[in-house]
Amino acid sequence: MTPDTLVDRFINYLMVEKGLSANTIESYSLDLARYLDFLKKSGINEISDEDTSHILKHLIALRKEGLNARSRARHLVTLRGFYKFLVQEKIITHDPAQMVDLPKLGLKLPDLLSVEEIQELLKIPDLTTLRGQRDAAMLELLYAAGLRVSELLQLKIQDINLEAGFVRVFGKGSKERIVPIGNFAREKVRDYLTYGRPFLLKTYQSRYLFVARAGKPMTRQGFWKLVKQYASKAGLHKKITPHSFRHSFASHLLEAGADLRSVQLMLGHVDISTTQIYTHVAKEQLQKLHEKYHPRG
Repeated sequence: MTPDTLVDRFINYLMVEKGLSANTIESYSLDLARYLDFLKKSGINEISDEDTSHILKHLIALRKEGLNARSRARHLVTLRGFYKFLVQEKIITHDPAQMVDLPKLGLKLPDLLSVEEIQELLKIPDLTTLRGQRDAAMLELLYAAGLRVSELLQLKIQDINLEAGFVRVFGKGSKERIVPIGNFAREKVRDYLTYGRPFLLKTYQSRYLFVARAGKPMTRQGFWKLVKQYASKAGLHKKITPHSFRHSFASHLLEAGADLRSVQLMLGHVDISTTQIYTHVAKEQLQKLHEKYHPRG
């Protein structure tokens, strides 16, 4: 069988037997397409038990192309799954990916904002303008619920309940979660819905909570630019992205004593080990505070 046929069988197995989400399937497909392209350019027309050297060369090529260790590790995980499937199906007898080690990732501590920095940044939007009301509501909600930027931008009107004080979020794999939002975010979103949104929409209709021109949802790039502008106006010189709010949300909760399981549920992490990075972040912050303020730190 050709490599393309084997990949098609593997993808079909992931969809039918494993029931993986559409996003995960797409990720596997793109990784394998890239691998097959590498094999074809290298003059390799079949998959075999002896592909270890090809896998290593592919990972080296990815590094030369500028992919970081985390992205290369994801590619290797995809290839491991593919070759494991071929062994299970008795298409090959030996797994050539088994002996290839994952790239060393280290502990990637996310960029964080302190509580004071968050408060300063949230003061910046001009509430006397329509866009300022929208931006204030977006930033407050992003931090209050620890949302991914894609989750924020895809929120619909019916996803937020201001009376009960929660937002319904559809995260990765379309998994639904309910997250409380607190009084500050409720107030800003209520003002935006009452004043800002109707005037921004004008004669247009939109099911999205946050709108840009002609009733369309804001793009990731557009929102990233807003965050960068507000961070600059607040005098913050860190590398701040929309995701910094999510990192800060988790870290601030843990520093204040929230339990890891609750933070996991609010973030929408399937595996608690993903959430555990924030315990390291919190410990690092506490260690810095101790060193700075303790008489014998």
